[in-house]
Amino acid sequence: MYITQGRKGKLGMWKYIPIPLGFIGLMAVNYLATKMLNMDTEEVMRQQIESIGKNGLFLQLLLPFAFFLGGLLFWVRFVHQQSLVSLTTSRKKIDWSRVFFVFFLMGGFIVISTLITYYADPGAYQYNFNLIPFLILSIIAILFIPLQTSFEEYLFRGYLMQGLGLSLKNKWAPLIITSVLFGVMHAANPEVEKLGPILMVYYIGTGLFLGIITLMDEGMELALGFHAANNLVTVLLVTADWTALQTDSILIDVSDPSGGYEILIPILIIFPAFIFILAKKYKWTDWKGKLFGNIAPEPVSIEVTKE
Repeated sequence: MYITQGRKGKLGMWKYIPIPLGFIGLMAVNYLATKMLNMDTEEVMRQQIESIGKNGLFLQLLLPFAFFLGGLLFWVRFVHQQSLVSLTTSRKKIDWSRVFFVFFLMGGFIVISTLITYYADPGAYQYNFNLIPFLILSIIAILFIPLQTSFEEYLFRGYLMQGLGLSLKNKWAPLIITSVLFGVMHAANPEVEKLGPILMVYYIGTGLFLGIITLMDEGMELALGFHAANNLVTVLLVTADWTALQTDSILIDVSDPSGGYEILIPILIIFPAFIFILAKKYKWTDWKGKLFGNIAPEPVSIEVTKE
């Protein structure tokens, strides 16, 4: 069972407090500072792009996640004394075939769906390909996007999922809590300011989807691959001037952003379709037990001494 892999180390529930509290606190301070100073996020980003360029700003935004990931894995390894494998999966070793399968599945979906919308409404996009900036972008993205997405997955679907599950003795509560916290982490994104609070439903729903496939597959491999593909392929293929990650991508979305109910299409259609595909491929069973079951207490070993 994936959540009980957290027992393969020195537990101590206090050990689960500093990392998430510190990171979420940092996000909260950033969000509150933005609101209290009445900062125009788009204007600040525009000024930064003029100063250091899109690739410079992109690297600046991603670089901290390399340190966040390193700090989290250091804490797990030396404070919890838990292995990376047991934090990642219930299997004997990390199944990279799962990571790459869902990576290419999601990456292919993004490319195909973007091409369809581009040819259906070419006026909504501006062709932006420029070889040298794009090559620099590709290097930065390939090196740092997996670190950014892996940190978020290891924090929410790994570290917190296991810690909350062992503490609360069930699976549904950590699934809900980590999904909500994942959404809250994105509250300061300029996309939320632009499209409105309905976008939080998308972020929380995405966290719920990633949590479901983690619990059903008894490991994080699928969530790691999906999240990396979503961010990596998107920043290379298409961005907009009102998003958190503005890049020298191939296309720029110049359409008027809408905060309508079409934002919910991934939650209602795309994510369920991915769950169906993955469930068939990996033959998932016992949905009720894996998503809503209780966590059995740790067996108590009794030593018998011979007299």
